Amino acid sequence: MSDYHEPPEELDETARDTHRALTSLKEEVEAVDWYHQRVVRCHDPVLRGVLAHNRDEEIEHACMTLEWLRRRMPGWDDALRSYLFGEGPIRDAPEAGDAEQSGPPRPIAPADPSAPAVPRADLGIGSLRPGGAAGKEP
Repeated sequence: MSDYHEPPEELDETARDTHRALTSLKEEVEAVDWYHQRVVRCHDPVLRGVLAHNRDEEIEHACMTLEWLRRRMPGWDDALRSYLFGEGPIRDAPEAGDAEQSGPPRPIAPADPSAPAVPRADLGIGSLRPGGAAGKEP
């Protein structure tokens, strides 16, 4: 069964390459989730280190694919510049293409590679519901 939504023979090569990239991105993110769950549950520290390494490799693959999309598919560059590497509540980020508000992306400090990954229950974005349990995002 094909995972195309339109007849592939009616799509140009650029559209088929974009489909390949988007499919690969989904697969890499799914692999990150699988490995991360295993890391969190693993009791053997050596195996946990191997699994964490594998997870981080999948993150790298996803990021490379995302960069390919940013360079080649309309909309990605503007959206990524609006929503990545900002500060403050994510939902308050300027809309993609809102140049007068967004400005250049701000650099962030690199993560400490020796620090263990600590999962956050709120995914770092706080409540997405107006007046939710947390009230406001951190």
